[in-house]
Amino acid sequence: MNIIIIGCGYVGKAVAKLWTEAGHTVTATTTTPERVPELEEVAQRVVILRGDDLDTMRDVLQDRQVVLLSVGAKNRTNYEQTYLKTAATLVTALKDVPTVQQLIYTGSYAVYGDRQGAWVREDSPVSPANENGEILYKTEQVLLAAASSQLTVSLLRIAGIYGPGRTLLRIFQSIAGKTRPGTGQEIANWIHLDDIVGSLDFIRCQQLGGIYNLGNDLPITTGELLDGLFECHGLPKVIWDPSTPQVRPYNARLSNEKLKAAGYSLIHPKIEF
Repeated sequence: MNIIIIGCGYVGKAVAKLWTEAGHTVTATTTTPERVPELEEVAQRVVILRGDDLDTMRDVLQDRQVVLLSVGAKNRTNYEQTYLKTAATLVTALKDVPTVQQLIYTGSYAVYGDRQGAWVREDSPVSPANENGEILYKTEQVLLAAASSQLTVSLLRIAGIYGPGRTLLRIFQSIAGKTRPGTGQEIANWIHLDDIVGSLDFIRCQQLGGIYNLGNDLPITTGELLDGLFECHGLPKVIWDPSTPQVRPYNARLSNEKLKAAGYSLIHPKIEF
């Protein structure tokens, strides 16, 4: 199968490795020329591609059957360019490429917004808490609108990502023993890289369409996460200051039941310290 991965960062590179090893022909794109040699180790072809470059987008899509859109913003100021404009360019280009049968997008559960810890499922109303959350939701809408009898579109709303090279300890070590605002009661949703890669391959193989949440089986509070993590590694616990409220742009318990009902079994169902 001929596959293109648009945005080959932490997630995209891992998926490219899996699909190449499985015998598929993989094209990887990046906006960073310095990463070409690294990506050539996991893909047969590497292309420098900006999200607003329609001509190159149209060219790299030729003869592909599957598109994985897995871009990531380098900072909080370029969400529109990274997500929305890339999605719009891709959808426009797809109109001229009839070979593409499946489009998969790695999005974020941030679109649900602050739900005060309530459970959210794929049919729960979205309520982005800030401009970047709105951009992520608009990106979803652009991609879903491209679905047709010839093109299956699926979206993964992914929890916080951890895994090799991006361990929870590496992410949070700097706040061990420090005072943090709030009570630590906000919900922490995380998912291991292995399960992102596994679920993307599952969705591709099953040709699933629509929206799917992806997080661990049992969300815990931020306080429970940090206490468990620092205790496991012999580090001092965080001190919470309830006099200074913690403002979170998203706070919800992410249900993964739909994806599991479709047949996917999590490799890491619980958060691993």
